Amino acid sequence: MQQSNTASKTDEILDNTHMCPLSFSMSLIGGKWKCIAIHHLGDGPLRFGALKRCMPNTTQRMLTLTLRELEADGIVHRKVFNVVPPHVEYSLTDLGKALAPVMESLATWGEYYRQVQG
Repeated sequence: MQQSNTASKTDEILDNTHMCPLSFSMSLIGGKWKCIAIHHLGDGPLRFGALKRCMPNTTQRMLTLTLRELEADGIVHRKVFNVVPPHVEYSLTDLGKALAPVMESLATWGEYYRQVQG
């Protein structure tokens, strides 16, 4: 079975022990949609459609790719319920939950920036 590009990218990042910790963190949560998805999942598990409604400016494909990368990196858990129609729920792992204070700080800084620059 062939590994996905996401998994091999993560393995490559983990092998680089000389990487700056901030660069390493940003390689995992950087990107346009990852922090937003993590922020919304911080309120509790969400189905794909509910998460998509929280993020109306992203496409279904981009959200799918974002969630797959976060899952491959151990930040998001994907739970599939064996029902018809299929039911999938996304939640934060313990590693993902550890990002809550970071997301809160980013949100606070964003509000501060808006006030100063507004």
